[in-house]
Amino acid sequence: MIKYLEKDFDNEIKDKKILVDFYADWCGPCKMLAEVFLEVEDKLEVDVLKVDVDKFPELAERYSVFSIPTLYLIENNNIIKKHTGYLNPNELINFVNEK
Repeated sequence: MIKYLEKDFDNEIKDKKILVDFYADWCGPCKMLAEVFLEVEDKLEVDVLKVDVDKFPELAERYSVFSIPTLYLIENNNIIKKHTGYLNPNELINFVNEK
């Protein structure tokens, strides 16, 4: 499931494994990655939380997001993996699902 952050980030990631996508509406690679998410959503083993860096700059700062798109795979409030930049469908599936 793809969800857009509205408020309370910490509650959204609490006690679960989740992929956080830091993006902006004006970002070309972010738009391309958004299409990939829709294409492979049913193949991902986690939910996706999209965080607009323009609406939540404090979160971007907290997670040291200097370039977008930036993806964080988080489990139980711990960062497992990080990736910055575009991923094609296979790369995204592997990034999320590989142990």
